[in-house]
Amino acid sequence: MIIIQTALAFLLATCLLVVVHELGHYLVARLCDVKVLRFSLGVGKVLYSRRFGKDQTEWAISLLPIGGYVMMLDARDQDLSELPPEELKREFHSQNVWKRFAIVLAGPASNFLLGIMFMAGIYLHGIQEPAPKLRAVQENTIVWQAGLRGGELVTAVNGQPVRIWSEMRWKMLKSVIDGEPIRLDVQDASAGSLTPAMTRSVTIPIDGLTVTDIDKNFSRVLGIELARPKAQIGPVAPDGAAMKAGLREGDVVLAVNGQSMLDSLAFVELVRASPDKTLSLTILRGQERLELPLTPVAYKEKDAQIGKIMADVQLRPEMIFAQDSLPQAVVRGVSRTWETISVSFRMIGRMVLGEVSLKSISGPLTIADYAGQTARIGLVSYLGFLAFISISIGVMNLLPIPVLDGGLLLYYSMEILTGRTISERAGNIAQRIGLGLLMTMMVIALINDIVRLVF
Repeated sequence: MIIIQTALAFLLATCLLVVVHELGHYLVARLCDVKVLRFSLGVGKVLYSRRFGKDQTEWAISLLPIGGYVMMLDARDQDLSELPPEELKREFHSQNVWKRFAIVLAGPASNFLLGIMFMAGIYLHGIQEPAPKLRAVQENTIVWQAGLRGGELVTAVNGQPVRIWSEMRWKMLKSVIDGEPIRLDVQDASAGSLTPAMTRSVTIPIDGLTVTDIDKNFSRVLGIELARPKAQIGPVAPDGAAMKAGLREGDVVLAVNGQSMLDSLAFVELVRASPDKTLSLTILRGQERLELPLTPVAYKEKDAQIGKIMADVQLRPEMIFAQDSLPQAVVRGVSRTWETISVSFRMIGRMVLGEVSLKSISGPLTIADYAGQTARIGLVSYLGFLAFISISIGVMNLLPIPVLDGGLLLYYSMEILTGRTISERAGNIAQRIGLGLLMTMMVIALINDIVRLVF
């Protein structure tokens, strides 16, 4: 069932994003009075088609659902010797360079507009996410040395306000990609309810981050993690390890083997890592401190042994519901889309320079996996995924690689600057090089997908 959901979510995403991209080309071509011969969803052999409109444009579904295309009247690919003069005026290549530029640019621009719409819709609907509150900080980490201790609520990153955890991480990532220190405005956990919370600024250097760190969870490398609730025992299952140890619902675990417990996540991780090992727990029951021995029972999970105590431990962090008015949602959608475009191009630039690993490139298998995961979580998560992928497709198509929209835009930019079109021979050579680069990227992406999903 999960495989079917993943396939359907991926197919829906692919069809929607391809249609939007190609529809951008189509609509601007029509505005520029260029004749469109075919609008195809998919590539390869045409399976089904119908003709509509004054121009009898063929709307088609083709065999391979890996893209799509808009075929315009073009003297470079078709024999137009028998066409009347009024039809020849509508040929794509004979249009002035600004019209050609607009038609090609319309595809990526449509993907960006879709991203803005989905982002704005999400902010208008509202998002429930963890608050940007920091977990207890381990000593000798980068953020410990910067002055953070845990429990702080982050209110801004580099002067830009944040409300939820994902906004905080996104702005931190942008700073890391830019190679700039991260400045966090935080409110300390010690602020009393009757006293206005004082805000202080903490600057986190990123000089110690390596290429591998950026590829992985960079915030954890810095020492920044999401705050979790205290290690409190929930409902206890009959005859489980927790009940046999004497644990009751409401008990708070203060320490294990003499070591203080940071939070519920630390306790769960320790239990899982201790199958059949006796742990000495210091707990708080009401006002009374007790010492109890606990031996997690070993269970096999995949190829490893983990410990379980058959009791609930709350891991859910403090949540916030963030919602905007329509004007605010649109502004935030535009801002987030622009930031995504900017970060994407910077990441690509750092890949070219070797500062970021090629392992960051994802292919269709990873995209399909994320499509299925977000669809199962809910509509808001799925729309967020669609927004990000739509923006990424727009960025990808703007790369100055022949066979992509960006390659054509590069040609037209050169034509605008020099007043001359690129020669047919140079264009053919560039096409071959571009196709080779594109195929290489696809192979790398597929290998990365297999490594992520299998290993």
